Amino acid sequence: MTDCAAQEISQGRMKQNMKAEKGKALRNKTIDFPLESKEGADYRKKIRRRNQKVGAYEEILDQVILGDSFKVMEELPQGFADLLIVDPPYNLEKDYHGNKFKAESHEAYRAYTKEWLEKVLPLLKPTASVYVCCDWKSSLIIGEVLCELLKVRNRITWQREKGRGAKANWKNGMEDIWFATVSNVYTFHLDAVKVRRKVIAPYKVEGVPKDWEETEEGNYRNTCPSNFWDDISIPYWSMPENTAHPTQKPEKLMAKLILASSSEGDVVLDPFGGSGTTAVTAKKLGRHFVTIEQNELYCAWALKRLEMAETDASIQGYQDGVFWERNSWSEQKRKHGGEKHDH
Repeated sequence: MTDCAAQEISQGRMKQNMKAEKGKALRNKTIDFPLESKEGADYRKKIRRRNQKVGAYEEILDQVILGDSFKVMEELPQGFADLLIVDPPYNLEKDYHGNKFKAESHEAYRAYTKEWLEKVLPLLKPTASVYVCCDWKSSLIIGEVLCELLKVRNRITWQREKGRGAKANWKNGMEDIWFATVSNVYTFHLDAVKVRRKVIAPYKVEGVPKDWEETEEGNYRNTCPSNFWDDISIPYWSMPENTAHPTQKPEKLMAKLILASSSEGDVVLDPFGGSGTTAVTAKKLGRHFVTIEQNELYCAWALKRLEMAETDASIQGYQDGVFWERNSWSEQKRKHGGEKHDH
């Protein structure tokens, strides 16, 4: 590590310390403790590092591995993963708490994408599915590479709502998720990911609801999911899953991918683990996971969240096997102490 890089990481940690010292509102559940805190030190001791043995299957299962993904993937056993979920750095300028990613040329980012894909594909089973998250700009490149190496099935568009306004452009409130498979034989549990939607004009046949049900909460129909997802918000400060990671994905989003394309007991691989959303959601849904992350701070946050999942396996917006529309379930508000969290 260069002196400059070390200084940037140190400055990032100092900022975290300053934030922690200021304190936060009682309802703010964001996980953002620094490594230098007592809590950070405790989780730091539990982090699995690349210099430990990571090659054997039994040694990596349900582990968050600290290390360079490109190097760690070379040491993992082949053909062990049932599902790959990837949220790589987008081709943007972004500071991940001292680890900075710089925007590259189209050609350079394409080469970067192809490199990590070629390293991760041998780790997948022939029946594995692949999901890759990206913004609209990197999507143009990632989709192109995926078509070369896998069987692309679909492109999901997630309306995440939050985004910066622009004076001379449209506000960017969408992200893409590419869905691909290794072969023509793959898992897809349609009934596990149906969306519960309000019935505006209930239709009955001989007085009986037609393809919908009456409940105390209203009239609903479970519908097949489309490739446009408008029922998921990004995590925010009053949600227990929220961390200070700058690009964290929601557990509800990961739950859809995991439930659709894996079965209980399967292994979910995430080579760019961030603050552990894939690992945490996999654990909550009865799957195994293997997560790789190069930022020690994010590994500590991930371990904190995994510990929390041992006593709370709930996923906001998903209850009793049903994905609810945003702002559609008043019962969920009551179960969560009146907070308006259905997203």
